[in-house]
Amino acid sequence: MNAPVTSFAPDADNTRLLRDAFGRFATGVTVVTAMSEDGPVGITANSFTSVSLDPPMVLWSPSKTSRRFPYFDAAQYYAIHVLGADQEELCWGFAKDAFALKDIDHDVSPEGVPLLRNTLARFECKQSAKFEGGDHRIILGEVIRAEMREGDGLAFFGGKHGTFTQA
Repeated sequence: MNAPVTSFAPDADNTRLLRDAFGRFATGVTVVTAMSEDGPVGITANSFTSVSLDPPMVLWSPSKTSRRFPYFDAAQYYAIHVLGADQEELCWGFAKDAFALKDIDHDVSPEGVPLLRNTLARFECKQSAKFEGGDHRIILGEVIRAEMREGDGLAFFGGKHGTFTQA
């Protein structure tokens, strides 16, 4: 049996429907960190993707309406941390508090970027370009260092967290 289908033309009166439709795409969960004039900051984000192997590039897209946006828009260096299935607490910690790093042991890169420990993967980046993307900004970064470990990934789908398990 097929589930009912909801069809709509996205507009300002039905942004919840569009958000729900976007949520049908399962993603991993990341925390992006940077150093700011107010100290180390972080934000939970699922708008992350790889872009290029040569040169090594990734992108992510912070919301312009976020109170944290100015920190990340200005950051010349930042790190994107891919969270493991066992790191849901980190996800929620940074979703609630831009300054959650004050309570978390972390390292600092040579460029001064706060680095979370033991994430599934980490990409230390230098901002290379920014593009307008509606109510978000697309930030393209060149990966200058990376690390990874084995493990299952933290997933986000339909507004809920789950786990990507290796087959």
